[in-house]
Amino acid sequence: MDAALAIEKGIKKAFPNAITVLLPAADGGEGTLDTLISATNGRKIYTKVKDPLGKEVDAHFGVLGDNSTCVIEMAVASGLNLIRKSERNPMLTTTYGTGELIKVALDQCYQNFILAIGGSATNDGGVGMLQALGMEFKDKDGNEIGFGGGEIGKIYHISTGKFDRRIKNCTFLIASDVENPLVGEKGASYVFGPQKGATDKMVKVLDQNLLHYANLIEKVTGVRLHNMPGAGAAGGIGGAFLAFFPSSIKRGIEVVLEYAKFDEVLEGADLVITGEGKVDYQTAFGKTPMGVAQAAQRKNVPTIILAGSVGENIQNLYQYGVVGIFSIINQPMLLDEAMNEAVRLLEKSAEQICRTYFWNYLHQSR
Repeated sequence: MDAALAIEKGIKKAFPNAITVLLPAADGGEGTLDTLISATNGRKIYTKVKDPLGKEVDAHFGVLGDNSTCVIEMAVASGLNLIRKSERNPMLTTTYGTGELIKVALDQCYQNFILAIGGSATNDGGVGMLQALGMEFKDKDGNEIGFGGGEIGKIYHISTGKFDRRIKNCTFLIASDVENPLVGEKGASYVFGPQKGATDKMVKVLDQNLLHYANLIEKVTGVRLHNMPGAGAAGGIGGAFLAFFPSSIKRGIEVVLEYAKFDEVLEGADLVITGEGKVDYQTAFGKTPMGVAQAAQRKNVPTIILAGSVGENIQNLYQYGVVGIFSIINQPMLLDEAMNEAVRLLEKSAEQICRTYFWNYLHQSR
């Protein structure tokens, strides 16, 4: 909302009589739960779970205004935001806390789930989550494996006998911001491992471990996750849901925009302004700006994207109704400075963009 307010302020400086609608959005990562709770007048339920390194942390999940749909945001329990940069290591981090959140919700008799799985610190294929829900992953000696993506290469046997039986009577809608497969150069480890702290050597090990894991899952369930779109989301937890839960995957931004009634908001609009910290080739994999632009394009409304930085290979976004992509940085500055100044920079950028975009209208009206 702070970002939306800053953009609105800039618009009003250029175009004082503009009618603006502010709609915070998220794509399945951090903020998705708050966005959905706000859009439906829902509430939060608080508990304690394990963080990505197995330490106890305060956490919560949401219940939508219908009082029957539970929203679990993976980042709350297993997110990068919960650990220091120096602690990032997907060989060690676990999704166990996400599984604990699901279990608490099941204990409170919820059966309809929305899982927002972006922003994770993990690359364990969802094994930690499954362990929290009773599934067993044994090594050759019959011992339960430990936490982290480095352990899943040790799995010799998967036992579903103690897996929480309540899950089969539930529905799980996975709100995911990516469509990557589980393994390979476009898979979870290679594409997202480095931002979670993986070195080049770790990435290769993690990918091999996920391949081993996928082979075992195929033997147990008949589900082939290797190249399945979305299976690589959040370090492979997307694959765990597809293999072991009554689930379906939908782009996170589509879930949010549907609950926020974005199509109704677009009626009569002249321009949509959206944004992201960094716009690059990954943005076209279903992140917020692309989802917003696609929805606006269906209503013939153009979209402009504001970003902290603009990377390579952004040209694919233009086919989705994006008419311009702009960095808000207006002079050389350090990252911390840019983040601290984000509100001011957004305001100034929005003003200049609107002065340019609506020049003909402004000129004719004077």
